[in-house]
Amino acid sequence: MNKIALIYMGGTFGCIGEPLAPMPYDAFQPQLERILPPQYAVDCFKAPSIKDSSACTAADWLLLVQQIQGLQLEGYTHFVVIHGTDTMSYASATLARFLGQTCHVVITGSQYPLLNTAGDDTREFTDAIENLYLALESVQRLASGTYQAFHHQIFHGQTVLKTHTTELDAFSGVSADAPCDTVTNAMAVDAAMIARADELAILNLMHQPVRPAHLAQQLENIAQRPPHFLILQGFGTGNIAVNDAILAQFQQLRAQGCLVVLTTQVTFGKIDQRYAISDWVHYAGIATNTTHGHADLYAKLLQLYLQYDDTENWYRYWDTTTKAED
Repeated sequence: MNKIALIYMGGTFGCIGEPLAPMPYDAFQPQLERILPPQYAVDCFKAPSIKDSSACTAADWLLLVQQIQGLQLEGYTHFVVIHGTDTMSYASATLARFLGQTCHVVITGSQYPLLNTAGDDTREFTDAIENLYLALESVQRLASGTYQAFHHQIFHGQTVLKTHTTELDAFSGVSADAPCDTVTNAMAVDAAMIARADELAILNLMHQPVRPAHLAQQLENIAQRPPHFLILQGFGTGNIAVNDAILAQFQQLRAQGCLVVLTTQVTFGKIDQRYAISDWVHYAGIATNTTHGHADLYAKLLQLYLQYDDTENWYRYWDTTTKAED
């Protein structure tokens, strides 16, 4: 039996009171340890950053990766992470890309708190215990990699998206039992990377059924202070109607250090450039999304940003896999 490192990072799972607010970790840890199944050898750890998951950024997840990589040096190979549901898919994808297959990780959380409002007993109705037990069981049997356990389902971590705000069946993705092309290399995280990640700027623009002139105006506004990456969510398989003004804006953005990435606003499925309306993609100098979903795209952009310093290298190495770090 492998000893499991259980890392608590906050979220609804550990909230108490009315309205809900996070319980301090020192008070929450004994309550968490009390409900752990005796058949598992578990050590509990406090994550470097405990907060509402909607406030999490790349730096928080890289701190978590750094903690896991440090615990690996102490001999731990199996990890369960308790995380808030709002950005759990982003955490899953980030851990999957930075940890590769160096260890076994399962992320979980809950739609209802573990404890009652007073914080002195388990809640009468909660999905927290069931999800935690599923994660503990799964991390022992799954192949190395990162997965998400939620409501009787285990998904490959890179493929997960939250698809319902409040239902217990809140996530979708590729089942852990199905084959899936996921990242196998890893990146060692250090303090310099975490500091650089804190400066990462990504803007997402979901295209609407409006005249191209309106998109051109939006791009002109964005070019006043461009992000590192601009994600354009097109229709269907990534279709967006463009004109010469829009193409000129793409060129200007790239010259200003912003890589434009074309993806789709459809939840699942890949970009498909068979249609004439999308011929422009081939000569516009923008990247097309080849990841498993929006959260995985975010994690890929983070990797590129940390590996390379400029737009030209982000574009040049867009289709390459991440080089393993020694």
